[in-house]
Amino acid sequence: MDNEIRVQKYIADCGLMSRRKAEEEILAGRIKVNGERVEQGRKIVPGIDTVEYLGKPVVRAADTRYVYIMLNKPKGYVTTMNDELGRKCVASLVADVGCRVYPCGRLDLESEGLLLLTNDGALANKLMHPSHHIPKLYTVKVKGKITEKQLFRLNSPMSIDGYEIQPAVVRIISMKDEETTLGVTLFEGRNRQIRKMCEQTGLEIKSLKRTAIGTITLGNLKPGTWRHLSRAQVDYLKNYK
Repeated sequence: MDNEIRVQKYIADCGLMSRRKAEEEILAGRIKVNGERVEQGRKIVPGIDTVEYLGKPVVRAADTRYVYIMLNKPKGYVTTMNDELGRKCVASLVADVGCRVYPCGRLDLESEGLLLLTNDGALANKLMHPSHHIPKLYTVKVKGKITEKQLFRLNSPMSIDGYEIQPAVVRIISMKDEETTLGVTLFEGRNRQIRKMCEQTGLEIKSLKRTAIGTITLGNLKPGTWRHLSRAQVDYLKNYK
């Protein structure tokens, strides 16, 4: 049928979560179609088939109000909406947004800084897709003084988890005997990429903070607080290629 779509796309279009997250929930058996668990690739006909997540219907509303926010994530929070281990989640920091929003990407437990969240599943999926190379800027502090050899290595092609990553752009912001502050620009978001790059280079990270995603900067947003993106910022993300 011409109006069939994959169940994970339908869920993302509803703004419930990203397509990638929906695929994870399908594998976990938390999504049902017409009362039955589904497998990856299952197609549905919206308006005819019934989709449920954790026992609740997933409905695509024509007048869905999309929300786009930026959060200054503090250290010590996991980038999930709930955590089976009972750790602090970013969900508690955006509970007053007024609707469910989901992270567009991740910052690990000990990292901090700019995190985008939305209920627009299509945009979230675009931002997290491996082919999407919007630059992300980080301020990274490492112990001691960095050598020219280490700096050259960080700017060179590297292999992480068997994958050849796009070279990062790394520069020295300041350097003292006890620590060096680096500016790092990534063009793809591999899991814990900067930490693994530094580990391969023999550098110990003291702190890691994301300060910008493309032209969207953290600015003076205080840790643990959020604000809505401007219309121009949303358009920038949607139109970025």
